[in-house]
Amino acid sequence: VQLQASGGGLVQTGGSLRLSCAASGGYVSRHGMGWFRQAPGKEREFVAVISWSGGVIYYADSVKGRFTISKANLKNTVYLQMNNLKPEDTAVYYCAADRHNTVGRAMTSVNQYDYWGQGTLVTVSS
Repeated sequence: VQLQASGGGLVQTGGSLRLSCAASGGYVSRHGMGWFRQAPGKEREFVAVISWSGGVIYYADSVKGRFTISKANLKNTVYLQMNNLKPEDTAVYYCAADRHNTVGRAMTSVNQYDYWGQGTLVTVSS
């Protein structure tokens, strides 16, 4: 599965962005999908994940209520709508696919994901 993330950019505090992750060579309807981020000098961290069915979603506490993950199976694309952005959201955002369809909170682990996109930079100015 190849993943292409897009939609990053520079935005002011309180602004919004929508990230997209287009998949090829596989189907988002058949994989658990996730968004992760990595800030400079920090480890990659979980942001939001959605199960293959779309029925299970987890968010990191730091983004809950501000970010929404969704997917459009017909477009084979996963989205991350980010509202009320804060400077601490600044990071490279990566989408990822889990070929084993891990269940439960284990879905939030970076180690469960087999395929990764190239990342898209989000910068939030104060």
